[in-house]
Amino acid sequence: MSDGARPAPGQRTPESAARGAVVIGGGLAGITAALALADAGVRVTLLEGRPRLGGLAFSFQRGELTVDNGQHVYLRCCTAYRWFLDRIEGAALAPLQDRLDVPVVDLAKPAGRRLGRLRRDPLPVPLHLGRSLAAYPHLSLAERASVGRAALALKGLDLADPTLDTQDFGSWLAAHGQSARAIEALWDLVGVATLNAVAGDSSLGLAAMVFKTGLLSDPGAADIGWAHVPLGELHDRLARRALDSAGVRTEVRSRVTSVSVMENGGWRVEVPGERIETDAVVLAVPQREAYELLPPGALDAPERLLEIGTAPILNVHVVYDRKVLARPFFAALGTPVQWVFDRTHASGLRSGQYLALSQSAAQDDIDLPVAELRARYVPELEKLLPGTRGAVIEDFFVTRERTATFAPTPGVGRLRPGARTKASGLYLAGAWTATGWPATMESAVRSGVSAADAALRALGRPRPSRLFAFEEAA
Repeated sequence: MSDGARPAPGQRTPESAARGAVVIGGGLAGITAALALADAGVRVTLLEGRPRLGGLAFSFQRGELTVDNGQHVYLRCCTAYRWFLDRIEGAALAPLQDRLDVPVVDLAKPAGRRLGRLRRDPLPVPLHLGRSLAAYPHLSLAERASVGRAALALKGLDLADPTLDTQDFGSWLAAHGQSARAIEALWDLVGVATLNAVAGDSSLGLAAMVFKTGLLSDPGAADIGWAHVPLGELHDRLARRALDSAGVRTEVRSRVTSVSVMENGGWRVEVPGERIETDAVVLAVPQREAYELLPPGALDAPERLLEIGTAPILNVHVVYDRKVLARPFFAALGTPVQWVFDRTHASGLRSGQYLALSQSAAQDDIDLPVAELRARYVPELEKLLPGTRGAVIEDFFVTRERTATFAPTPGVGRLRPGARTKASGLYLAGAWTATGWPATMESAVRSGVSAADAALRALGRPRPSRLFAFEEAA
């Protein structure tokens, strides 16, 4: 900004000293940080390079359909994301199940014996899953018993033990008597969807956190929630409304070109055609983009950010001319298909049915041509859902996120930085930072809270009590 120009929101002025912040990145982490800072009375500017908010949890139009780029779910234990939904007044649009209930179809079983369920009873942990596990038809009696023993061993792990991050979950499971079938039909059924990696490629520390928190902490912790509207309704429209109400200046199509510290200790953020001077900056962008924007000396070993690997997620979208699935979702075994969701109502489809296949850890499929993916997945759906065999496919398309999440590989924990940097006034946010969670919407929101908390302390601003209420529920 040139001298004499009107100060942009967040710019240092005598009237607003120590009260300005710029948040770079409009995903869940950035939105959260911006809301938290604004709620504490800080003047905030949020800059997002894309034409929308929401990061990698967004929607787009395809003809009359409103399509989510990928199927996103959360659990009752995701207290931070639940706070986020409440904060943007969107909780009613993404309800939770009354009680965990996951239909699991195994194509390897004879017809009529393919369906099993993972569901909980209203009993204390671990009895809440006892009846479901005892009756789970996709494991032998001996395998079910061994799963129970492994779960108890998992419950005894100390998540604060740094050596857990150096081990892989698959080896730990094998050492605790888990067969390849048990890993496929139970541990990976849950783990691949939450970690975006199979057990052998996952950090024991992250896997233990997922299973201990989701299945072994509280009876209702793993109840599943998902958006019954397009994600853009939540993460863009409602989030934008909340930001506007909080007084945040939100600019999309504003890609930051540089972040630098000024002689007076403040910060300068540059976008094409504008320079914003401010007291604090939150970098809420992917790790590689953060690496490019970090000023010298901000981290001891910034190259570690480039060592954090990424993992892809593929979503296959199929629109049929009739209803072919009676339940809202199911998981599958014995087939390349992982999870199938009914997106008909949420997408605005008026006739027929729209199914979305969510394929995590999709390294083998992510770059395949659409025709090849159609030839691979349509026959699998015909095996899983008999109603598809006589149905007409009215649309088939795919969405690909090649760097959907950070890869939860053993050792990744030492690479994930915290919210604070060595540069006073500069903070990091993103699901890839050291939240203790894998790359989920929960991790993104928690990172935004951590960055805002650190910035508020440095700015001498009080923490809004409602922002941190979720910590008490965690």
